[in-house]
Amino acid sequence: MADTDSQCGASMADKGASKWRIGLLFIILSVQASPSRASGFDYADALSKSLLYFESQRSGRLPYNQRVTWRDHSGLTDGLEQGVDLVGGYYDAGDHVKFGFPMAFTITMLSWSVIEFEDQISGAGELKHALEAIKWGTDYFVKAHTSPGVLWAEVGDGDTDHYCWQRPEDMTTSRKAYKIDQTHPGSDLAGETAAAMAAASIVFKKSNPHYSHLLLHHAQQLFEFADKYRGAYDASIAEVKSYYASVSGYKDELLWAALWLYKATDTDIYLDYVVNKAHCFGGIGWSISEFSWDVKYAGIQLIASQLFVDEKHKRHSHILEQYKEKAEFYLCSILNKNNGSNVERTPGGLLYVRQWNNLQYVSTATFLLTVYSDFLKSANQELSCRDGNVDHQELLELAKTQVDYILGRNPMNMSYLVGYGSRYPRRVHHRGASIVSYRENKGFLGCTQGYDSWYGRNQPNPNVLVGALVGGPDCQDNFRDERGNYMQTEACTYNTAPLVGVFAKFMQLEKQNDDGVTRNSPLIASY
Repeated sequence: MADTDSQCGASMADKGASKWRIGLLFIILSVQASPSRASGFDYADALSKSLLYFESQRSGRLPYNQRVTWRDHSGLTDGLEQGVDLVGGYYDAGDHVKFGFPMAFTITMLSWSVIEFEDQISGAGELKHALEAIKWGTDYFVKAHTSPGVLWAEVGDGDTDHYCWQRPEDMTTSRKAYKIDQTHPGSDLAGETAAAMAAASIVFKKSNPHYSHLLLHHAQQLFEFADKYRGAYDASIAEVKSYYASVSGYKDELLWAALWLYKATDTDIYLDYVVNKAHCFGGIGWSISEFSWDVKYAGIQLIASQLFVDEKHKRHSHILEQYKEKAEFYLCSILNKNNGSNVERTPGGLLYVRQWNNLQYVSTATFLLTVYSDFLKSANQELSCRDGNVDHQELLELAKTQVDYILGRNPMNMSYLVGYGSRYPRRVHHRGASIVSYRENKGFLGCTQGYDSWYGRNQPNPNVLVGALVGGPDCQDNFRDERGNYMQTEACTYNTAPLVGVFAKFMQLEKQNDDGVTRNSPLIASY
């Protein structure tokens, strides 16, 4: 191709081609040289679709401006049996249990996306939808936190829910609600919910100060409760063990909550907590290679690293520097520059942590890479890895390879973001999406009727779960688009949430690249 282009250029020069034709060639070559344009990916479209997904997962009474029209009201009696209003919130995945722990992490990540990339999200015209997605979660948390020492942790039972294949509008399964309190503690759940509400309070500080203050009040109470009455929530609520067991324990969530409260309040007591508990809570002890709804250490370490360069934190520099070292371990292992202690990759280049729902770890890694790339650039620093230093651009380039893989640049030539592109998973493991819409057919569908009539069908789902990030391919880049293949075809809210900010960032870079082609061309500028 290069030879052809140079010959073509020489031929034009020999013939004395017009200035206009040379300018046109310059445009073509510039666009071909642009990484974002060459990718052919529409990040703005991916951003819009990612936010639409959260409307598919809404529980409760849907608002007048609901855009996902195949959904309707559901879970309208949640909490009634316990005498508390627990209507609202999100279903975490393809079932209808409202699990508080992953829901809270989803809201933390959505809020962090807006905090880091608000201008880009706003520039895409999607800030309103991002705020709505966050508020749908935080409104529920306000309801669920019925007193300073009580937080409702779950609505519905995973075991009975999995016996049935129904639309959420038809649910006949148990809607029993479970709580944590002073005698049945859950520091991990309370800590993550505190983090979510503290992060969201930052998001709403300017646009809705009263609501921001309310969220901060709840966050502070929840953190105090989590710290004073320590214990793992899955020890208090046995029903979550098979679904969202807190394998990492609760200490990471206590550090995580304190750090977000410090960001929200700028109050030293919270930073002192993160510093004083750094060693005994594992903040500077654990070298981690994943970041997820369960394991928060990498996120804690990365935020603490950003604090390290600030002069006002100089008195804590010794501890913050150790947090930074651990953050660098995580990032370097993702970058494959950790002297052998690296995260695996598939032959197609996808980060690979584990078999079940691997893309959740890819989306969180991509988010942290993108955030830290911006930080390194603004601080004029490099990342120090065992295999050499890395500049901010290399972090961003790796993030881009993962995003582009998700959107279709992979051996399967498939987008794993549902509804994006021409080829994406059509048989997502999702009850509501896989059954005819309630809006189309209000006839009641019984517990096992969905299995009999819909689950085993080979046809694509009648409703497209737009914006959902499925579990994704295996370690050899293979993917089976089958409804029963839930390890690969089920999507979760915490898969998509980290990508909201990432899509916004790459949309901005694409626009800057496009503008640069125009502004930097003297040939075009003269016409």
